[in-house]
Amino acid sequence: MAKDIFVTKASGEKSRYSEGKIRASLKRVGATDDQVDVIINEISSHLYEGMPTKKIYRLAFNLLKEGSRHLAAKYHLKQAIMELGPSGYPFEKYVGEILKRQGYKTKVGEIVQGHCVTHEVDVIAEKENDFIMIECKYHNLRGVFCDVKIPLYIQSRFKDLEKQWLTLPENKAKNHKGWLITNTRFSSDAIQYGTCVGLNLIGWDYPLRGSLKDQIDGLGLYPITCLTSLTKIEKQRLLDMKVVLCSEISNNEKLLVANGIKPARISAVMKEVQKLCLP
Repeated sequence: MAKDIFVTKASGEKSRYSEGKIRASLKRVGATDDQVDVIINEISSHLYEGMPTKKIYRLAFNLLKEGSRHLAAKYHLKQAIMELGPSGYPFEKYVGEILKRQGYKTKVGEIVQGHCVTHEVDVIAEKENDFIMIECKYHNLRGVFCDVKIPLYIQSRFKDLEKQWLTLPENKAKNHKGWLITNTRFSSDAIQYGTCVGLNLIGWDYPLRGSLKDQIDGLGLYPITCLTSLTKIEKQRLLDMKVVLCSEISNNEKLLVANGIKPARISAVMKEVQKLCLP
């Protein structure tokens, strides 16, 4: 019966319920076959026509958390990135850390002179002959798409910066590139335009290989907002302290002490962090 039920996405769009997708998402974070079967059976017993996918996710997350907090933290990844904060800065720092782990030298929030005007560039990344200027588009709501207007705007900024940058003789032999990275999805027009003009687009699940989700999982760079053993207030305090990555806590337990977390809870937090940060 479940295969004939339609559920409601965050965008309001209806889609057929897919047990296979739920299974795949749970297996991807490391859930065992037994854990997956229990969660699927529980979801099936609560399923109804038009059920919001958010409720399905919450049910799966809570069941996973009961047995494996670090797996629940991984399962929470997409929502956790949306919880990085309204300013967008933690997301920019997060992107910078992802690139740094891949061997780039990075700067976050730089003011750069273009040919016509100055621009604030979210992330500048350099490696070998590549010089990359990156715009980060952060959204804290599900169902939001990055439409074609965004890459159109970013490309015009990039061209203004590139024109000025190429006037410097030392830059002639380097590859100057523009990237747009978002924690949501791109519309088909945005992808078509980005491909046409050579603007590199990285979204939550785009491209098929090398998406934001793939890079985070591959590098094990999880944001502190993933953690199930911290409250929202505690996570926000850490973000206010410019702490974005779980690995920062793994290497410095004193950050939790400074956050006011009681010693009795610190061990539970550290256990989750260390399991999450395992290579």
